Amino acid sequence: MEGEPVSQPTPQPLPAVQLGPHSVSRLVVGANPMLGYSYMGGLVGKFMNDYFTLDRMVEVLNHCWDLGINTWQSSWQEKVDKALARVREGGRPLQWVFLASTPQTEDAKAIQDIVRRHKPIAVVHHGGVTDRLWREGKIAQVRDFLKRAKDAGTLAGISAHNPEVLCYAEDSGWGADLYMTCFYRLTRTPEELHGMLGEVPLWGEFLPSDPVRMCEVVRAVKRPCLAFKILGGGRLADRPEGTQAAFEFAFRNIKRTDGVIVGFFPRFGDHAAEAAALTRRFSALSQ
Repeated sequence: MEGEPVSQPTPQPLPAVQLGPHSVSRLVVGANPMLGYSYMGGLVGKFMNDYFTLDRMVEVLNHCWDLGINTWQSSWQEKVDKALARVREGGRPLQWVFLASTPQTEDAKAIQDIVRRHKPIAVVHHGGVTDRLWREGKIAQVRDFLKRAKDAGTLAGISAHNPEVLCYAEDSGWGADLYMTCFYRLTRTPEELHGMLGEVPLWGEFLPSDPVRMCEVVRAVKRPCLAFKILGGGRLADRPEGTQAAFEFAFRNIKRTDGVIVGFFPRFGDHAAEAAALTRRFSALSQ
């Protein structure tokens, strides 16, 4: 009938994990490239932002769904709102994990409005904000956020770059439903970097020892984790063997109940298909 969504073929399933009642593909599509956020410098970010028109965002999300990637993680922007609506109206019931930043981290009504309009399966406290509150001695605000998110009727989670924050939340019994765990501690202050290295490198955020430490915490916590920045903000994806090694490391070092979040910039290749194939190849390595 005219105006009704077109039914789409069921995608070949990827290995999945359980977030509450929701079955989530172990590979979740991220949004940083779509929103022009790059760790390769401002010019690359502008290139990404110019490339990702609304039509291209929808095209990539539809392609991900067809590959078996059934969940998208992003912060909120008007473009996200429109893309999510178009994909779902097109017959693909894409699940959404909402990464909440200011004002949603502070305003219960803002969370409720997002949940009502877009039906995320989970609302997660933004990692950069989490780490800042930890430094400022205000981490209890994250506990309060978890309660507001659950009161809105959704799963509630914490994202962090600093593994000590996750240890604290877990040991304190805050009852988060999931964690988002960055492989690299990108929120160190210049003073912290100088204390560690004796200088502040231009790209000092990506330290090779960070993924090892974060994975120790991922394996220790009981909650499911979604690991992100497994490709080092794109630095490990210059060559196919680098991408392969990064996926193998990730799945070998996270729990079988965990997944990974990866953003795609398909200007020069079908990175979503490559990532889906690597997820199928290495998923069984998790213990």
